[in-house]
Amino acid sequence: MILEAALLMVRPGQEPDFERAMDEARPLIAATPGFRGMEVRRCLEVANRYLLLVHWDRLEDHTQGFRGSERYAGWKALLHHFYDPFPLVEHFAPAVVAVPDPASPAPT
Repeated sequence: MILEAALLMVRPGQEPDFERAMDEARPLIAATPGFRGMEVRRCLEVANRYLLLVHWDRLEDHTQGFRGSERYAGWKALLHHFYDPFPLVEHFAPAVVAVPDPASPAPT
């Protein structure tokens, strides 16, 4: 599984509008084959900074599948005007070290 990560700097004061737009854009990315889930987290120290994490089966599911789709045009229209500067998007291989969350139920 591939992890896409982007640090999103939202224009100050537009955080509520960005969060609504992200919720509206969510189904566009979720409809992409190879999409496995996503989360957006707001930074505790910097109110207009967000972390976007998206799980994909393969790198190409994002770079070709989603970005090459008509849904991506809708995603861009909803979200890209909020960013300053435009985010760097990177992709990461499976974890080389992973420690389970102690609050999670043990596998059976």
